Amino acid sequence: MGNRYGLEIRAAAGPDAAGLAELLAEAGVAVAAADLAARLDALQGSGGTALVAVEWGPPSGLIALAPMRTLEAVKALGLITTLVVAAESRRRGIGRVLLKAAARAARQAGCERLVLNVGSGQEALHAFATAAGFTEEGQSLTRPLLKRGSTET
Repeated sequence: MGNRYGLEIRAAAGPDAAGLAELLAEAGVAVAAADLAARLDALQGSGGTALVAVEWGPPSGLIALAPMRTLEAVKALGLITTLVVAAESRRRGIGRVLLKAAARAARQAGCERLVLNVGSGQEALHAFATAAGFTEEGQSLTRPLLKRGSTET
């Protein structure tokens, strides 16, 4: 997608999975590299986008988004499902560059706005999102779709 001051932003691919798994583990998300590679393929195969920021070594950041249709919105919304920047790479503009690239991808996918859910305990992400122009609109709740007693995943 682009290269700015030694920072490359590009689509995440299977070979990035090991480095991205380490980056996600740093953020508290445990996923095996092989599983992550399959998830990247599935996301991109269903119209989603995963972008990685790479400087000189392992990935410095990751953003993933999926177009989401609702009855309330005329056009799709770009739901950001992951936004993470390595601790040693923060406060250097990588998050903003990833967000800008994701916004471009969302516009190309026909989305009219970006949505980012920020949970409790994510004060740094909330501050970043607010500084980047996001405003608060409601809350999200989730529920598993498995039947009781089922062990499928």
